[in-house]
Amino acid sequence: MPYKIVILFICCFPFTLRAQTEGYSLSLQEAMEWMSSNNPSLQIADKTIEIARGERQKFNAFWFPALDASGMYVHLSNKIEVRQPLDTYTTPAKEFVQSILPNDQLISSILDQVGSYTLSLPLLKRNLTTVDANLSWPIFTGGKRIYASRIGNRMIDLAQVGKDETQALLQTELIETYYALSLAAKVKEVRKATYLNLQRHYEHALKLEANGMITKAERLFADVNRQEAKREWESAKKAHEVAHRALCSLLNAEDSNIEFSPTSPLFITNALPDSLYFQSLIPSSNYAVNKLRLEESIADNELRISQSAYLPNIALLGKQTLYAHNLPRNLMPRSMVGIGFTWNLFDGLNREADVRVARLTQQSLALGKEKAMNDLQVWVQKLYSELQQAQDEVSTLQTTITMSEELLRIRRKSFEEGMSTSTEVVDAEVMLSKVQIALLLAYYQFDVSLASLCSVCGVPEMFWSLFNSTQLKN
Repeated sequence: MPYKIVILFICCFPFTLRAQTEGYSLSLQEAMEWMSSNNPSLQIADKTIEIARGERQKFNAFWFPALDASGMYVHLSNKIEVRQPLDTYTTPAKEFVQSILPNDQLISSILDQVGSYTLSLPLLKRNLTTVDANLSWPIFTGGKRIYASRIGNRMIDLAQVGKDETQALLQTELIETYYALSLAAKVKEVRKATYLNLQRHYEHALKLEANGMITKAERLFADVNRQEAKREWESAKKAHEVAHRALCSLLNAEDSNIEFSPTSPLFITNALPDSLYFQSLIPSSNYAVNKLRLEESIADNELRISQSAYLPNIALLGKQTLYAHNLPRNLMPRSMVGIGFTWNLFDGLNREADVRVARLTQQSLALGKEKAMNDLQVWVQKLYSELQQAQDEVSTLQTTITMSEELLRIRRKSFEEGMSTSTEVVDAEVMLSKVQIALLLAYYQFDVSLASLCSVCGVPEMFWSLFNSTQLKN
């Protein structure tokens, strides 16, 4: 049996090694699905919705009757009994006898002796036991139950908006992190190509200096730029590692030893609605505005609940004695049904204070919603300006790259023919790398600003529609 395990390990080891060394190709859609299934923030948002539903169920419970059982054992210090002095009855009898027999002494003395006693009739014994079932069903609460049910519904809506906001924010963060990794990979390639080109140019410059065709200063200039290009390449590799760790952290895959390789390229599109369209989405779709609107609705219902405290509460009452010991039925009936009410006539102005606080809360939320809408309008305009700026930069830089590549080609050829200096070739090489990186940054800025704009306007799905349209064109 052990040799089979060894053979199985040898067969599986190459595949395991390849899985650890090769990168995992990851598209933006796959990254989004991965994050949606693994990110704990979304799981917390789901739990928040469940909690809100539980709170609503607690509010809805006031619509149903309350049934409870109660029991007690009582030991009385004295018996409960009825005492009646007998002279109440013997005195009229004595007067009647004297009216008939004025000189009678015998009967009168007997009646006086009997009247000196007191008749005792026991009602309850000293030890009592009872078990009761009590029913209470409110039929009028001044509207409290209606307003409480509305608050419960708004709490669920608020939790759902919070989940949508969390998803939108995580989508924006994912797009920013994913394209940061893609940008870092592209920049690393540009830095590497620049270094290799300068390395070849430096080697060529060494030969030319040895032949006396260029000066030592030109060779030193080429060497300095080569070393700088190498440093920038090393820095780009470290930036790539940091971006990769950030994506792994967001995808909750830090312990998976997977090297992600983004496959969705940076993109740009001109098929954008105007800024007025995005600003028009703020009042109805923005998550912060919707949350404030729901909180304002909750505050309005809390104000109504405070005002309903001025009205009485009416409820149906019922009681059924399930077990009784030493409790006669003629003194305590086994079943009772009735209706009762409570009406708070004065509570030290506590109701007035509740109403005032609820009204101030409602007004504060209304002002906060108006301020948030104004701030968001400015933020949307800023993001849209960044999109336009990125579009303009891409359009300009694409032409600049073409000219820089042609300039580098001409200077390399001229240098080989002795018509150009080493410094000019190095300058052209460095200029081309700067323009290429600037173009990548413009693409990155466009994608990040677009994701933020869609999230702020409450339409994160618009990013995917624009993303898919550009992928189809490509």
